[in-house]
Amino acid sequence: MSLRGIIHQVSLSPGGIPKLAVPEAFAGPLGLDGDNQRNKKYHGGPLQALLLVSLDDLDFLRAAGFPVVPGDLGENLTIQGLDFRQLRAGMQLRAGAAVLELTKLRQPCATLDPYNRPGHRIQPLLMDPLAKAGDPSSPCWARGGFYASVLQPGLIRHGDILELAGLAV
Repeated sequence: MSLRGIIHQVSLSPGGIPKLAVPEAFAGPLGLDGDNQRNKKYHGGPLQALLLVSLDDLDFLRAAGFPVVPGDLGENLTIQGLDFRQLRAGMQLRAGAAVLELTKLRQPCATLDPYNRPGHRIQPLLMDPLAKAGDPSSPCWARGGFYASVLQPGLIRHGDILELAGLAV
């Protein structure tokens, strides 16, 4: 499978979740123009400028009983048709006119607690001990998303191609 997908949704918010769909946004070193995070101690910054999540993983979560839609996990880019299990830190991706570099897996936190029900938590489906240890053989690998820095600022639109542009040197 090639490392290529389609940007199903571009999302932003004034802070917190859900992030809401916009037709396009400019990606700069600190993320999408108009996007913000509530807790800047743990969220945002140049190494976590954007969060990418797979549409297939949202489908998995819905099938597991969590009524999530694009933007609900706090992602900026919801990607269709790309197997996130193939993604690794250091990969560079072209997203519309921007170039991104994957930096690290997203560690699900209490921000996602609104989706939990007694005895049914979303966080364990997004990160397991293998993924947390950096083992891509985990079935949860990148299910919670991948953070990216913005190497080349540019406009990102709904429907743009997201594809491998290279590897960090």
